[in-house]
Order: sequence, then structure tokens, then C-alpha cells
Amino acid sequence: MKCREIIEILEKLAPKSCACDWDNPGLLAGRMEKEVKKILLTLDADDAAVEHAKKIGADMLISHHPLIFKPVKHVSDEDFIGRRLVSLIQSDISYYAMHTNFDSAPGCMADIVADRLNFVDQKPLELMGELSGTAYGIGKTGMLKKPMTGIELAKEVKNRFGLPFVTVYGRELFEDTPVTKAATCPGAGGSEIKEALSAGVQAFITGDISHHEGIDAAAQGMMIIDAGHYGLEHVFMDFMDGFLRDRLPGEIAIEKMAVRFPAAVV
Repeated sequence: MKCREIIEILEKLAPKSCACDWDNPGLLAGRMEKEVKKILLTLDADDAAVEHAKKIGADMLISHHPLIFKPVKHVSDEDFIGRRLVSLIQSDISYYAMHTNFDSAPGCMADIVADRLNFVDQKPLELMGELSGTAYGIGKTGMLKKPMTGIELAKEVKNRFGLPFVTVYGRELFEDTPVTKAATCPGAGGSEIKEALSAGVQAFITGDISHHEGIDAAAQGMMIIDAGHYGLEHVFMDFMDGFLRDRLPGEIAIEKMAVRFPAAVV
């Protein structure tokens, strides 16, 4: 099966038109007409993923986060991004990224995370548009199927996503009063705090929250559960594994990188 044919399947799931205008999804390196017999899935196209793709003889690497965000003035082995690109091209590995288009498209990242958290009456946190009559956008709001205290919710997030830890701001807000309405923005959610406050949620489950963002949100009555950027988004690999196995010929092998949290508490 050609790389181009696989990309057509990927872009039916998460059209590039669903991406934020600053983003850079798509085929970032390699050949459209490459014959693909083995695919490696990863959250990040880091050194470990690139080397593993080469080791297993992958023909295509699919990541969530794009290796290239800004215009590239040169591709050489003099910097870490250039080294990865050179390595992928030399190994004839086609590299495709699906980022905010996957974050926002119906049935993708925001829905996967909200469903795992048992949100009901879900709505996009930041509405971006409609796709085939379905509203889509960054993040989700919803009512908790089972109201719980703030710490109970933090533990629920930790357990449901297999996290080594979460960081909580405003834990004192919901020690006695249960959380009934929450929002999630997998990845970096600091820019969505105003949206979450406007939506009237009591808890915001996201990642990459700074000190001041956390304490300022708590001062406005909203608890924040910071699960880390990787913490919620690693579900990309399991989801895409199942999605592609259902749609690609059985002779195409699919592997995924092991879940490996980049941060630790010591």
C-alpha cells in the first residue's frame, strides 16, 4: 500500500483543515509513493522513535507532535532536528504528523480523553467549526457521570491514564463540595484557561500549566489538574493502532512506541 493511500485514510479521520493555523501537520519528510509494509506509531518523533523505526525496518513513522514547526533554513546533522530528518530520509522512512487536526477532529483526541473521563453532555471547549454536521474544536467540557471531590477526581485522572503523578492547583476548593462539571484540553492547556472559566467548569484537566496560571485559576474558583503534556496525549498511540488495524490490509505490520513518561518526581 502506498504512503499516499494511507495518508488519505488518516486525513479522512483528521482533515488538515481542522488544524490550527499555526500548526504544521502532514507529510513532513519522505516519499508519497513509498510502498509501506510496516508503520511505527509514536507521540513524539524523538531520537528514540527515529532509531526504533530504523531498527525494525519501518517504512512509515506517524507521530502526533510534528518534528518541524517553524520554517527550516537548512537540513544537516549540525542540530538535533536536522539529524533526525537526515536519518529518516537516508532510511527512506516517510514521516507524517497529525497534531491539532487530531486534537480537534470529531472522534479524536478531545473525544477520546473526555470519554475516558466519563464526561457526559460533551461540548467543544473552544469551538472551531463543524465537520459533517458535528461541532469540533480544542478540548471538551462535560458533566461528570459520577460527581466527586477534587482529590478523588485527581486520583481518577491519574489512574485512568496510568500516570506516575499529577499536579493539582486549588485542591482546597472542592474538599467538601463535589465537582460536577469539568473540562479537558490534552497537551498544553494554558491558553484555554479563559475558555474553561467562561464555560463555568469547576475543574480543568490539562497539561503544561505554569505556576502563575495554576494559582490564578484557583483564585478564580477553578481547580486545575495538570497531568503533563505527555500524560493525556499518549492515548494517541493506542487509538491509532486500533484505527489503522481496522482499515489497513493485514499484511501491513503496525508497531507503537512504549509509553514512557518523560518527567519524574525524585
